[in-house]
Amino acid sequence: MQHQEALSPADQEKLDKKISEWLSWDQYEPTRTEIQKMINEKRFPELGARLLTRMSFGTAGLRGSMGPGFAHMNDLVIVQTTQGLVKYLLSVSAGVKKQGVVIGYDNRHNSERFAQLAAAVFVTHSIPVVLFSKICPTPFVPYTVLKNGASAGIMVTASHNPKEDNGYKVYWDNGAQITSPHDKGIAAAIEQNLQPWEGSWKIDTKNPLVIDELEVILKSYKEDLAKMSLYRELNATTPVKFVYTPMHGVGQSYIMDCLSVFRHKPFISVEEQKNPDGDFPTVRYPNPEEGKSALDLAAATAKRNSATVILANDPDADRFALAEKQEESWKIFSGNEIGTLLGWWMWHCYQQTNENNVDPKNCYVIASTVSSKVLRSIANAEGFHFEETLTGFKWIANRADVLRKSGKTVLFGFEEAIGFMCGDFVLDKDGVSACLIAAEMIAWLNNQGSTIQQQLDTLAKKYGYHVSNNSYFLCHHPPTMNAMFQRLRNYEGSGTYPKTCGRFHVEFVRDLTDGYDNEQPDNKPVLPTSKSSHMITFTFEEGIVATLRTSGTEPKIKYYTEICGKPGQGSREELENVLDELVASLIEEYFQPEKNNLKAKSD
Repeated sequence: MQHQEALSPADQEKLDKKISEWLSWDQYEPTRTEIQKMINEKRFPELGARLLTRMSFGTAGLRGSMGPGFAHMNDLVIVQTTQGLVKYLLSVSAGVKKQGVVIGYDNRHNSERFAQLAAAVFVTHSIPVVLFSKICPTPFVPYTVLKNGASAGIMVTASHNPKEDNGYKVYWDNGAQITSPHDKGIAAAIEQNLQPWEGSWKIDTKNPLVIDELEVILKSYKEDLAKMSLYRELNATTPVKFVYTPMHGVGQSYIMDCLSVFRHKPFISVEEQKNPDGDFPTVRYPNPEEGKSALDLAAATAKRNSATVILANDPDADRFALAEKQEESWKIFSGNEIGTLLGWWMWHCYQQTNENNVDPKNCYVIASTVSSKVLRSIANAEGFHFEETLTGFKWIANRADVLRKSGKTVLFGFEEAIGFMCGDFVLDKDGVSACLIAAEMIAWLNNQGSTIQQQLDTLAKKYGYHVSNNSYFLCHHPPTMNAMFQRLRNYEGSGTYPKTCGRFHVEFVRDLTDGYDNEQPDNKPVLPTSKSSHMITFTFEEGIVATLRTSGTEPKIKYYTEICGKPGQGSREELENVLDELVASLIEEYFQPEKNNLKAKSD
């Protein structure tokens, strides 16, 4: 083959091998044709980018842009990944041929076919598959794994990522996302099983090993959901009007179907966004966390219908967003604020349900370490337990699994990125249950003469104001990210972290990448460490905690800051001003956006 001079002989040889593999293995005509077209047009640097590296499999599974090549999401990569998962399951899960696996998918382009291909691969080794017959919320897969006692689950989704992306999310037999060492074991098995097996491309949804239990699971899910509802009469009579948007995703039919469980009156739909559409035509990003721009149509719908509350799910319905009309504007609540409300509400409901047998010492709430500490303050005051985990819902869910297996009651888990787990009947963030439970909470608050914001203020006065300021910078150049964090680790000479940030004084540093925490007697952090991403937390003498971390799924450097006040100490505005000052210094001194060519988040 003829190549551009820019490729070295060694790279030419490697690329020739990968081109040959692709054309030999890929049986999906559109991606085969596209690779062949690049060859014909001698676009070898592009071929190299697509074929010389492959998507890395980790605890988040796979997530990336769709297209031909081992570096992207496509049929061949799905087949190879599933072959690795099959081989790994056969090696570690003795009952997999009896217990089987669960596979679901969202409404993104190619999701259904990817799910069917995955099922075909399992069938080659006589492993039974529950393959849902239509799009479903992501939490339905971990729910079904738990309900059926399956060996594993797969959800084909890229959640709230851009329309060009898709993903492959793996759950273990405990109903929680995989953690180490399963990710490494699966990744190794993928590399050892790259050549497609006979039958791996034979999609056959009529195969007796492939069954659909979606209706059975939906019925069971609604029965478990019903246990979370205590105020059906209020729901049926509340004057509060709710607008709901699924953000062009899977949520509409499932939310509407589950309304009867709570006796909620019909939510007002955002007509332009209620139908599943993998192009997400009305939003720049299908992510309600992105703020006002994502909820513009919901606000317009609310105005036309005199509604005062917006409820939103992201496209795969595992996240939940909330907004409330306040005079002429909308207050979009942060993940920390929603977590505060739902955490308090789950404690309230537990007390009502167990009125004569309340045992707070047996109760737990869980939050990721970059989320607000407000539930810690509530837990300390009320006598139940608060625990922190690493960032990512897999850690929250796996910790919840350990706690409940030891006889504890897990009331709630959350992460600031609008992910909420109400109870423990789904061991993952669940935007369906969060949406319906939040609506009941709001109906109850209205009956008490309170709004959502007023309840937040009431909780702040009782437990102390907790003010957060979280955002991110975009960075598409990993070496720049690495250099930025290495600079922080060698700030004033080798192995020294910053001692100040503006006028603020660093008291403790915890580096979960390098395994350092000077708050601990042995300088070793309590939480697990990982070299796969950067994460440093600074605790300041002035009562502020700031965490800087790289995202595992997006080209972002995120920061999370919080100042924790005590009951009766300082106003919200005073705390906000102090925190804003710290964030400004943090950006200028630690991020150095101009020098590092970082692009700030824009709404």
